[in-house]
Amino acid sequence: MALNTPTIESHPFEPFLPANAKVLMLGSFPPPENRWAMKFYYPNKTNDMWRIMGLLFFNDKYKFVTQNGYDEPAIRQFAAEKGIAMYDAAVKVIRQKGNASDKFLQIVEPVDLFKMLDSLPDCRTVITAGEKSADMIAKLINAPVPATGGRVRFDFNNEEYSLYRIVSSSRAYPMAIEEKAKKYADVFSTIYDGIYRQ
Repeated sequence: MALNTPTIESHPFEPFLPANAKVLMLGSFPPPENRWAMKFYYPNKTNDMWRIMGLLFFNDKYKFVTQNGYDEPAIRQFAAEKGIAMYDAAVKVIRQKGNASDKFLQIVEPVDLFKMLDSLPDCRTVITAGEKSADMIAKLINAPVPATGGRVRFDFNNEEYSLYRIVSSSRAYPMAIEEKAKKYADVFSTIYDGIYRQ
């Protein structure tokens, strides 16, 4: 009797790496395509990342929200102008339950973090959103996993970097958007001026 071979899924998006990037944000992996509201990072209509970013930078949680999902061109322009690079901790995964839950996500191939940082000369800050990405990146840099809201330092190419772990923007993480925005503000205010605090 043949066993079912698990499906290995490759990352659907190219890394978003603006030349002026000050920060590299790494989630875990995009949800299945049927959950997307756009073809860009944090595409799930029920994920609050772009509402949080609207609050942080514009004091408007609907800044990037449209009737059908998100304003992808505005999000891309915003991330490029602010120098926010984005990818995920995993390049290839197996969805053990076929859903978007990190809990059932098996990382088959992690991101090549150091190659990515090598291409971002002004970036000294890596931010992970959630436990799965924080665990993976901590392993790659051979450091302890930071506590939620915490930071660890690591060296690369004779430069010092910071790895932050912030709360997940998923609705599965039980915290109001405004409360999450406060947590994000604690980190983003160390990098950017003019961050709004709720």
